[in-house]
Amino acid sequence: MTAPLEFSRPVRLSQLPEAGSTLRLVASPSECAALAARLGLLALHAFWAELRLRPDTSGAIQASGSLEAAVEQACVVSLEPVAQRVHESFTLRILREGETPSEDPDSEDEVETVAGQAELGEVLAQLLALALDPYPRLEGAALPDHAADAAGNPFAALAKLRPAEP
Repeated sequence: MTAPLEFSRPVRLSQLPEAGSTLRLVASPSECAALAARLGLLALHAFWAELRLRPDTSGAIQASGSLEAAVEQACVVSLEPVAQRVHESFTLRILREGETPSEDPDSEDEVETVAGQAELGEVLAQLLALALDPYPRLEGAALPDHAADAAGNPFAALAKLRPAEP
């Protein structure tokens, strides 16, 4: 059994108007908390996306838009909270039911359709995960300089054990 999605937003493609549609998907506070836990964030204060969906001539759906989030991550140096805004634009192709995704790594991102629905919330959660700063750092945070301090150098003790050169 699979765990429930933290941010589930299934979209039934048969209900999409021929002219297309615009969606605004917003995570609730409990969804933000669950996504923060999943993504290893200190906090996810807000998360939303705006999408424009429009059918294309092949029967697939073109989706474009942007996502925004207010996150707190731990500084990689000090572990203090680092507040950041994430803004990411994207384009996706929502495949027709039964259509096989392209194996071309240069093709646009594709979303599979299951039972006539595309799970856009999970797609957005994955896009957020990819947009996060992998090494958040507070301004001015720096590691101590141990290179100049032999006592702080873990290899200094080993150097003393090396036999003297003749």
